[in-house]
Amino acid sequence: MEIPPWIVLNPDGSYSRARYPCSLPTADQDSDTPVLTKDLAINDVNKTWARIHIPKEAVLATTGSPVVKLPLVVYFYGGGFVIMSAASSLFHNLCNQVAAHLRAVVVNVQYRLGPEHRLPAAYDDGVEALHWIKSTHDPWLTNFADFSNCYLMGTSSGANLAYHAGLRVSKQLVDLEPLKIRGLILHSLFIGGVVPVESETRLGNFGTLFSKSMSDAMWDLALPVGANRDHEYCNLLMGGSLDGMERIKDVGWRVMVVGRYSDMMIDRQIEFAKTLELKGVECRCFYGDGEHGIEGVDNSKAKELLEEISSFMSWMNKSII
Repeated sequence: MEIPPWIVLNPDGSYSRARYPCSLPTADQDSDTPVLTKDLAINDVNKTWARIHIPKEAVLATTGSPVVKLPLVVYFYGGGFVIMSAASSLFHNLCNQVAAHLRAVVVNVQYRLGPEHRLPAAYDDGVEALHWIKSTHDPWLTNFADFSNCYLMGTSSGANLAYHAGLRVSKQLVDLEPLKIRGLILHSLFIGGVVPVESETRLGNFGTLFSKSMSDAMWDLALPVGANRDHEYCNLLMGGSLDGMERIKDVGWRVMVVGRYSDMMIDRQIEFAKTLELKGVECRCFYGDGEHGIEGVDNSKAKELLEEISSFMSWMNKSII
């Protein structure tokens, strides 16, 4: 297996990753940031943790007035299951934007990465994070998050994780109470397959932010040893990934799929959404101009994404009135 330049195999068998810009949490209410953040440990053995993002105005408004609880967004960052973290500035900033724009509490989960911890380790960590949230005594979550109004959201590989973690917990939702998942928000879903689709052939070598060679390297480092691209962790129209779609319908979740027309995975993302709908799942889809990950470098695209998520959540709220 060829090791890509952004991850290095050390002589002792460990791996070092390229350094990407990271952001520190800011919990100081006197700071000028509109969103407060702090880090909390989930599993010390696995070194998993969560960064909580909460609108500062929600915290300050509690003095002498009733607390209005906010939607809870459990977020999984991208990076092909191999690089990045919950502290990466790219995803820290996006979670701040989600918290501020949607007036939501965002829990950005740090999960284990491959190749040291190949899939399904990240899915296991996603499920553990949900159980940690439902039982935590942290005041930012217990006082301000509406556990009955929870969404699983992810970007790229994080969207893949949100889907698989959702499938797992959907088998026994009573174990998550009082946490109630309302829907999934799958942003730039990381998905693949053995047989190339048209968009992969057409766009695979032209992305400036993401390419076929990056995708191939990430899947090689993340999938179980010996697995190919039609493994159900990669190809969501195979095996348990496909079978679980009917369970999403049965538990009443709705799904938002966000894609970009210059993303080489767009054809697979559209096919995935259409298959969900054929299985009876209610979907809200948005496909716009731009390439994979464009929201991280183009503020207008980030604003577009936030508006679409806001519209999806409003649609969800209307459905229960």
